[in-house]
Amino acid sequence: MEGTTQVRVAMAQMKVEWGEAARNLAHAAELIEDAAAQGCQVVVLPECLDIGWTHPDAVGLAEPIPGPSSDALAEAATEQGVWVVAGLTERDADLVYNAAVLISPDGQIALKHRKINILEIAQPYYAIGDRLGVARTPLGAIGVNICADNFRTSLTFAHALARMGARVLLSPCAWAVDADHDDRKEPYGGMWEESYTTIARLYDVPVVGVSNVGRVRGGPWEGRKCIGCSLAVGRGGRILAKAPYGEDAEVVIPVDLDVTPAQVKGTAIAGWLRQRGYEGP
Repeated sequence: MEGTTQVRVAMAQMKVEWGEAARNLAHAAELIEDAAAQGCQVVVLPECLDIGWTHPDAVGLAEPIPGPSSDALAEAATEQGVWVVAGLTERDADLVYNAAVLISPDGQIALKHRKINILEIAQPYYAIGDRLGVARTPLGAIGVNICADNFRTSLTFAHALARMGARVLLSPCAWAVDADHDDRKEPYGGMWEESYTTIARLYDVPVVGVSNVGRVRGGPWEGRKCIGCSLAVGRGGRILAKAPYGEDAEVVIPVDLDVTPAQVKGTAIAGWLRQRGYEGP
């Protein structure tokens, strides 16, 4: 398609150690370096990579954005000359948010998202997010959301980002299962494949979700395991890559995405979607 840009995105499926912010941020910098060495222009890291999702000390350990944690990622982005998308635990006055940032290769925060679809068990830790945004970049317009924002029952957020002009959707995640989950009997990831392929097909927008790996320590899901299975879906809904399953399955996987200009916008989108079988709002 005319105007197509190929963008190499790294799915940085990182092992997160609950409560170890300094160690996690240093390790994230190592994965960013690895991704840059593989020719990636964008590196996507997991949700709450600083202290872990629903860490019981989230209220005490959260930092402002910009702040020390985002500064550490900005330094890594600048050193490697790449865009970085990462989940962080954000303090804003007396509220704590499950946040994600898009950092430019010159270390600037181009976009900040606060997770909206907060699970009930996580609401003691995080306030409900209050924004959706799209960043216009030389690689194309990038939208960012977080994990459960892409539940099938909350795809309105992804629809909104696509209608706002996002031509690629990137999502830090923390995909956890019971400690005794058997992936051979119950393969993980079908719900994400359904949501991601729906948005990718309707809007010709690639969607990438990157989960952490590791054991959950503390909080309501103590003992569960985050198991990766990070997922990249291309335009039209074709699955491009799926990372391995397992609490130790740390990996950096490059994925080449075709990013295209929007063919329709504004009120014309409704007719475009009807042609693709979507009759929703």
